Amino acid sequence: MIADPWFYAAAFPAVLITGMSKGGFGPGTSLIALPLLALVLPPIQAAAIMLPVLCAMDLAGLWGFRGKWDRRNMKIILAGAMVGIAIGTATAGYVSDSGVQVIVGAVAVAFALQKWLKRGQDAPTQPNTLKGLFWSACSGFTSFIAHAGGPPLQVYLLPQRLDKTIFVGTTIIFFAVVNYVKLIPYWWLGQFTPGNLATGAVLVPVAVGGVYLGMWLHHKMSDALFYRIVYVFVFIVGLKLLYDGLGLKLF
Repeated sequence: MIADPWFYAAAFPAVLITGMSKGGFGPGTSLIALPLLALVLPPIQAAAIMLPVLCAMDLAGLWGFRGKWDRRNMKIILAGAMVGIAIGTATAGYVSDSGVQVIVGAVAVAFALQKWLKRGQDAPTQPNTLKGLFWSACSGFTSFIAHAGGPPLQVYLLPQRLDKTIFVGTTIIFFAVVNYVKLIPYWWLGQFTPGNLATGAVLVPVAVGGVYLGMWLHHKMSDALFYRIVYVFVFIVGLKLLYDGLGLKLF
């Protein structure tokens, strides 16, 4: 198990923020965790430590949002995610993290800017099979390669303006399935060493506490405020991915 105190100084806030994001706002600020851990660990090891922690967060989120998810969307996006994970597994040795970060970051920034700069208020969109399959496949792929599956899924779900609880519950179930499926190829690729698993176990209580704190915050705000915050998160995360992918390092 990792004993370096500097690792835990970075890991505890990273995991707490990730839990709050997953429990209160859907996938967004959770992308902050890997860059923080990468300050003190190789990125591949950081990703391997975070995956079981994310799975523990998912269990807490599934309980907190049980029964509160969009069934029509779920049928579409889970099918697309499996395709994306399969592509990610097959191409893991050929695709660079930086390339994925630049692409996902550009999509996230453009999506948020399009929302803010567009005049008027469009009517909410409806679930669409082709769009849902495409964006969820992108999400499954980028989640496998770089734990960065949030922005592509949000491009599809946010314009529907679902009830905020249904939105978060849908993303929690989606990423719970994605993360547990990812355990198989991560194990196959030899990422789960005893030291990584033991280190992840130390972080689990902080992660679960963050999820429940996020749930508490979730129920304290209106739908309008919730969506404003989520779009800001999407934009900030997109900028960070662009900076990291281009080697500029925002933080």
